[in-house]
Amino acid sequence: MTIDRRNVLLGGAALALAPGLPENALAQAAFAPSPGKWRSFEVTTALSLASAQSGAQAWIPIPSFQGEGWMRPGETTWALGAGEAAIVRDPVSNAAMVHARWRSGQSAEITVVSRFAARDRAVSLQERDATPLDAGHRKHYTSATELLRLDGIAKETAQRIVSGADTDIEKARRIYEWIVDNTFRNPTTRGCGLGDIEAMLKTGNLSGKCADLNALYVGLARAAGIPARDIYGIRVAPSAFGFKSLGAATATITKSQHCRAEVFLDGVGWFPVDPADVRKVVLEEPPGKLALDDPKVLAARKALFGAWETNWLAYNDAHDLKLPGASGPAIPFFMYPQAETSAGRLDSLDPDTFKYAITARELPA
Repeated sequence: MTIDRRNVLLGGAALALAPGLPENALAQAAFAPSPGKWRSFEVTTALSLASAQSGAQAWIPIPSFQGEGWMRPGETTWALGAGEAAIVRDPVSNAAMVHARWRSGQSAEITVVSRFAARDRAVSLQERDATPLDAGHRKHYTSATELLRLDGIAKETAQRIVSGADTDIEKARRIYEWIVDNTFRNPTTRGCGLGDIEAMLKTGNLSGKCADLNALYVGLARAAGIPARDIYGIRVAPSAFGFKSLGAATATITKSQHCRAEVFLDGVGWFPVDPADVRKVVLEEPPGKLALDDPKVLAARKALFGAWETNWLAYNDAHDLKLPGASGPAIPFFMYPQAETSAGRLDSLDPDTFKYAITARELPA
């Protein structure tokens, strides 16, 4: 696969057009998250298993990611008529979950209620007082995973993109612009995608959803030697900036899962990016199928290198997670409820055998 350097630079050229746009167009496209007041939310997951006659267990993700200055996990409670449940954590990633178990003949149902507080974030590249990343975390966030394979084509692609860049900041931006210019959101992709970056690069099919496109960003950043991570979560409220594609349309958020990406920049700290959401704006923001130089796309593209609107719950940053007590294989990431019966792992995207509903509400200030 070859990379056209013109595409790598296109993002900067497109953004440079923004000042010349009509003032009313810029106002209509305003998208500029910045730290403001904290907002509190409650998220409820109601789950039932249709195939639990011979016993079952389920794992429901809950808020466990602590984002300094932007994300505070709160209390989690649950109710179930039979069986038992407890909060457990993955020893590698610290991802938290409610693990429920039911014996044969018990009704396999549970309702989990979690609270958290969040506020928008924006990180300045001029901030120079961040605490350095320690050696252990640096190694962890530059390592390969089952689907983030960093040698071969991933390393070659990353090296082409960042060739000539002198700083990690410039490398991070080049990878971001390359993702926006060269990938596409595919509405037929199941769930949020899988995130197999080697397959994407080898086939040249750079389409998918957030778990594909932001994983590609994280993988290329790691392959370029920059610590990076996916953060897995779910949208909980509409966008305050009026972007219909970047928020939850209703209180029912069962299919509103979304992952984001961060890179660690020395002297700056963890830096938020979301090229997948730029591509979501291109495809889905009304009237749909927008051009890259559309004011709405330009606004999102500019903001999502360094800022997030936090109408969104961050669950965890786990990769290759082994569910405690599970008989099935590790999962690539954890932002959907999971379950098993004696017949094996259930498909969390199949409503005929695995039923759950997730709702969200904002709590009074």
